[in-house]
Amino acid sequence: MRIGQIVPSSNTTMETEIPAILRGREAMIPGDRFTFHSSRMRMKKVTKEELAAMDRDSLRCAAELADAQVDVIGYACLVAIMSMGRGYHITSKQALHARMSEEGYAAPVITSAGALIDELTLAGIRSISLVTPYMPALTDLVVDYIRHQGIAVVDSIALAIPDNLEVGRRDPMALLRDVERLNTDGADLVVLSACVQMPSLPAVPLVEDKLGMPVTSAAICTTKSMLRALDLDPVAPDAGFILSAAASRS
Repeated sequence: MRIGQIVPSSNTTMETEIPAILRGREAMIPGDRFTFHSSRMRMKKVTKEELAAMDRDSLRCAAELADAQVDVIGYACLVAIMSMGRGYHITSKQALHARMSEEGYAAPVITSAGALIDELTLAGIRSISLVTPYMPALTDLVVDYIRHQGIAVVDSIALAIPDNLEVGRRDPMALLRDVERLNTDGADLVVLSACVQMPSLPAVPLVEDKLGMPVTSAAICTTKSMLRALDLDPVAPDAGFILSAAASRS
């Protein structure tokens, strides 16, 4: 199965975390095989202006991935979608699918923003606390977007890292310290990285143990939505509650 991704040009994490999750699945389920194919949109600084310019380039990327006849496409930038206004993940998905149809190969389209909302909703999650690498103003947009989709946000941490490359180089284990100042009272789940560029995968099981509650990330939710789109059982090892067998039965 060919996994296509539309990624910011400075994103280095989605092409490591999604393959890592699916390689784990390959080891768990003999016969599953995945290859990975990306097209890139220019973006260096995580500002609203650069995000909007980058998003306009996503249609070109969809056309390129249609040429490769991938089996599913993931739009790998949560904040680019959420900064464009409430509900924009639906608009983006429709536009990307239409462009692929024009190119003669309409694979399913997943956006990381839509996947986060969808997978939390399907899992029955009503309230979350979250960590982002974004500046406070962009984090506020993300929080507002999620709340507008009917999920309460108890608390958020904005790490205020404007350089996207620096975000990708961050040690995921630093998140174990970050969550110590995150208010989780009344939250059903922690989104350890509400950003597909901030590495978090190795920390997710550790933070679940530390907090004694479900933990996920935007990258994990994107992977689960991709598996659903491929008509595969949406489970994978070592990726926290959302990709566990227990969550797939909910």
